[in-house]
Amino acid sequence: MNLDANSYLNLVRGGAASLAESRKTINDLNVFPIPDGDTGDNMYMTIEAGSHGSGTIIADMAASVSKGMLMGARGNSGVILSRIFAGMAKGLQGYREADVQVFAQAMHEAVNEAYHAVSQPVEGTILTVLREGVKAAEGSSTLEEYFDLMIAGMDLSLQHTPELLDVLKKAGVVDSGGAGLLCIAEGMRSALHGETVSLLETPQAKAADIDFNAFTEDSVLEFGYCTEFLLRLQRSKVDLDSFDESVIRDYLASQGDSLVFFRDGSIVKVHVHTKDPGAILTRCREWGEYLTIKVENMTLQHHENHMDERFHSVRKPLGVVAVANGEGFCQSFREMGADAIIPGGQTMNPPVEKFLEAFDSIDADTILVFPNNSNILLTAEQAASIYSKEGVHIEVIPSRSLAQGYFALANLDMDMAPEDIPAAMTEAVGAVTDGLVSRAVRDADGVREGEYIGISGKQILCSSPTPEEAVMSLAEAIDAAGADIITLFSGAGTSAEKVAALKTSLEKKYPLAEVILSDGGQKVYDYILMIC
Repeated sequence: MNLDANSYLNLVRGGAASLAESRKTINDLNVFPIPDGDTGDNMYMTIEAGSHGSGTIIADMAASVSKGMLMGARGNSGVILSRIFAGMAKGLQGYREADVQVFAQAMHEAVNEAYHAVSQPVEGTILTVLREGVKAAEGSSTLEEYFDLMIAGMDLSLQHTPELLDVLKKAGVVDSGGAGLLCIAEGMRSALHGETVSLLETPQAKAADIDFNAFTEDSVLEFGYCTEFLLRLQRSKVDLDSFDESVIRDYLASQGDSLVFFRDGSIVKVHVHTKDPGAILTRCREWGEYLTIKVENMTLQHHENHMDERFHSVRKPLGVVAVANGEGFCQSFREMGADAIIPGGQTMNPPVEKFLEAFDSIDADTILVFPNNSNILLTAEQAASIYSKEGVHIEVIPSRSLAQGYFALANLDMDMAPEDIPAAMTEAVGAVTDGLVSRAVRDADGVREGEYIGISGKQILCSSPTPEEAVMSLAEAIDAAGADIITLFSGAGTSAEKVAALKTSLEKKYPLAEVILSDGGQKVYDYILMIC
C-alpha cells in the first residue's frame, strides 16, 4: 500500500491519540523529584497542533502538518518533535503518494532535521531513539514491515538510554522524549493497520472581550487594520500556469506593512496591516475570489494586549522579551525594561507562536529574548530562527532561570554599543549563582516525598522538612558566605512572617552580605536564592 494525504494525516492523528492516552506516564518519567515532568504534555500539544492539517497530496499534507506543529511546539521535546515532522515534510516534497522507499527517505530527513535542531545533540535522548529506530527499518519491503521494524528498534534503543545517560540510570527511568516518540510511532502503526482515528477535539477558544471604548467617536485611526484573507485565483481572471503572484505581493507591499504572503497552488494567503482594507479587498478581486476574510481594528488589539505599554512611532534600537511567572517577577521585568512578558516557566512551556507574537508587538532593531528556563531555551531559539521581519534581529540570551534573567536585565546598560549588549548579557547570565527550593512530589535519589529540596543547576544539594530550613542549607551549599548581595525571591503562598524571619536568619549568618527580599510570586519554587 501507499500513503496518500488522508492516510498520512490519519497516521498523525493516530500518533496523537496514542500519546494522549500515555502522556501522564510520559510525564512521570521524570529524573527530578519536582513537578517539571511535562514532556508528555509538551509533545502531545505539539502533535495535536499538527493534527488538523490539510492538503490533497501527501506533500501538501505533510507541509501543513509540519507548519501546525511548528507553531504549536512547546518545550525542548516539542520543538524536536516538530523538526522530526518538518524533516518528513521535506522528504515527501513533490510526492502525491509515498511508498515504503519514499517514506524511508522522509524518515532519514527527519533524523537530519531533528539533530540539526539541537546545538549540542546528546545521545540517550529522543534523538537516539529516532535514529536507531529509522536505521533498524532500513531495507523494509512494505510500510507495515517498516513500522514493525522501526518500532522494535525504537523500543530497544529506548531501553538502552539509561546506559548512555547517567542521570537516567540514577533515576531508574528511560528517556521521556524517546518514550513519547515510541508512543507516537505505535499509534501511527495502529492507524496504518486500519484503526479509525477521529479528529481530536480541542477546547474552543474563549472569544476575547472587546473594549469598544478603546476606539470612540473622537479617536483617530493610528494602527490601521489587521487584514487577513485566503484568495482563490480564478482561471477566468488569470492564467494559472503562467501567473506571477509577485504582482499581488508588490501591490500589497505598497499598501501596508507586516506583510506575510505565500501561494500554495491556486490559493494565496495574505496577512497585511493597512489603513485601507477596502481598497485592497477590491483590487485583489481582479485576480480571484475570497475563501475567507478577517479584518480587525488594531487599535482595539493594542489596547487589549498592551494597555501598560507606551508606543513609539520611531523604531527603538533595542527591545526586550522575557519569559516569567509570578506577579512580582513579571512586574520587576517590566520595570527593568521588558517590552513583552510571555507567561511561562517550570511546567508552563510557551509555544513558538507566543514568541513570534511577542516579537511582532515590539518595534525595535534588535530584540533580546530571556527564556529564563532551560526547557524553554530551545523554543526561543526556534522562534528566533524562523522570524523574518525585515530589519529586525533577534538575540536569545541563554538565561536558564528567573534569577539569571533578573540579574542580567538589571545590569543592562543602554549606553553600550548595541552590538556589544548581547555578549554583555550572556556574560551577566554566567556571573550569578542561584538556588531553588521546592517540595518533592515523590521519593527519589534519597529524598522523601513532602520534603523540601534545594537545587542549583541540575543538582539536588540538600533536603529539609521546611522550605525555610532548606533555604539556609542551600545558601551554605552554594557558598553564600562570599556574597556581596543575597536576594531572596519568595514564591506564591509563602508566609510573610516566615519570609521576614528567614531574612533575619540570613543576615545573622552572613553579616557581610546585604540581604534583599523580593516577592516573586513564582509557582513551583517556594524560594529562589540569587547570590552575587
